[in-house]
Amino acid sequence: MSEQRTRPVIYAVWLIIASVIGWFAAFQLTMDKFIQLANPEADLSCNVSVMIQCGKNLGSWQGEVFGFPNPILGIAGWMAPLFVGVALLAGARFPRWFWATFGAGVTLAFVFVCWLIGQSLYASNLGVLCPWCMLTWSVTIPTFFATMLHLTRNGTFTRNEKVQARANSLMAWVPLATVLAYAFIILLVQLRGLDLLGEVIGMIF
Repeated sequence: MSEQRTRPVIYAVWLIIASVIGWFAAFQLTMDKFIQLANPEADLSCNVSVMIQCGKNLGSWQGEVFGFPNPILGIAGWMAPLFVGVALLAGARFPRWFWATFGAGVTLAFVFVCWLIGQSLYASNLGVLCPWCMLTWSVTIPTFFATMLHLTRNGTFTRNEKVQARANSLMAWVPLATVLAYAFIILLVQLRGLDLLGEVIGMIF
């Protein structure tokens, strides 16, 4: 389904909503990082419990993979989907190279989030869940699914009209795919929790 024949309103609105949520989470993490730098012993608002907190993540090497706090990536990066969403609602049309670049950026964000999820659950120096990070995960995952399908239906990935039409029909399944992805992450969390419990019991007995 050519983008020239239809304006992707729902997709555009989602990009705006996801950007606002993602940017807010990144901003909150950045503020907590500033507080942590000023006072390493500060009780951060995101530190809910031993297992749910952002302080440990922010203070780890995984929290600044590129030499600066990861939230800065979010503050800058979420501006792109916000711009695209607003522009689409205004009727803007983007060339194929633009969509390809945008898709690459969303894909990199998704891969980075998957890596961070794995680090949060399985890295020996972490083993905690960050509330603001999870909020970021919750919008990055559906944004990736929706963007890949949109780039298929608008002709970025293929000119085959049947494939484009199929991708357009699959957009309705993005919410279900997102719920299944959330369920998979929850399952990993539960299994990791059982592993940790088993290790504790083993240490005791």
